[in-house]
Amino acid sequence: MRFLCMLLALVCLACERSQDAQPEAFQVGLLTPGSIRDAGWNQSAYEGLLRVREELGAEIAHQVTRTPQQVEEGFRDLAARGFELVFGHGFEFQDAAAKVGREYPDTVFITTSGSTVRPNVSPIVFELEQATYVLGYVGASISRRARLAAVGGVKVPSVASTFMAFEAGARAARSTVRVSVSYIGSWTDVSAAREATLAAIAEGVDVLIHNLNEAAHGFFQAVRESEGVLAFGANRNQNALAPEHVLASATIDIPQALLLVAREVESGSFQPRSIRFGLRDGVIQIEWNEGLLARVPADVKREADALVTRIKEGALEVPRAGF
Repeated sequence: MRFLCMLLALVCLACERSQDAQPEAFQVGLLTPGSIRDAGWNQSAYEGLLRVREELGAEIAHQVTRTPQQVEEGFRDLAARGFELVFGHGFEFQDAAAKVGREYPDTVFITTSGSTVRPNVSPIVFELEQATYVLGYVGASISRRARLAAVGGVKVPSVASTFMAFEAGARAARSTVRVSVSYIGSWTDVSAAREATLAAIAEGVDVLIHNLNEAAHGFFQAVRESEGVLAFGANRNQNALAPEHVLASATIDIPQALLLVAREVESGSFQPRSIRFGLRDGVIQIEWNEGLLARVPADVKREADALVTRIKEGALEVPRAGF
């Protein structure tokens, strides 16, 4: 009898502990292709991860994955640890997300760019082209030499698409404009970005845009060294990186986008699809450098604002790559 009483007591104690146990935290991971101190693409994603932790009380994890093998290993590691949601930050993450997603159907994999949709895999498509189109229009309108340039890191479709829209906007303003596009083949080579930017300026370019991640520090260094040159930032407000030269930045509110998706996954309402954000949503914006707005003629600024309105209303469809 004494043994039975002790057993019942242990069972009751276990039940009480089970009732008192706190539910496991929502677990969210992030893989980035480079440093979260790049003042751009990767830093914004990490800030999004921190915002998910702050607003949803999530347990978070971050890994830098620079090679396809590291990407696949990173996805698999987080999924095996029970993470419900993992973001792969870039177009290049989608193949690994699809592969690992088949192995871990209870984890949702989100890539920021791409077109791959599976039952537990979806891309966020940031329509940054809407902003770069407008900046291309402005750039061509104010360029003294009708020479513009775009400097990119790795030629992936999402980056090429933003440059295509930049050139289309430039030609809409000035049919004779010349737009040169170059890629340095790296997201991290600051020296190569500086040299590519200086080479474009040496050829007569006086307005430039980039999409370079960490390597953008070399782009801005070259811009600061050059007289009579204006530039545009990308992905994040980078006006302060060369305040006497950066006229505006085409920005993405990546933290807001990641939070919106995380809320869907946590609530169980997530549906696989291409998740699109543009100027209409406020996730994509053009942030002007107030200190340089005097360099933009009033009629050009009015037309730029009108283009933004038309894009938001759906009256103007900005060209973009089909991905």
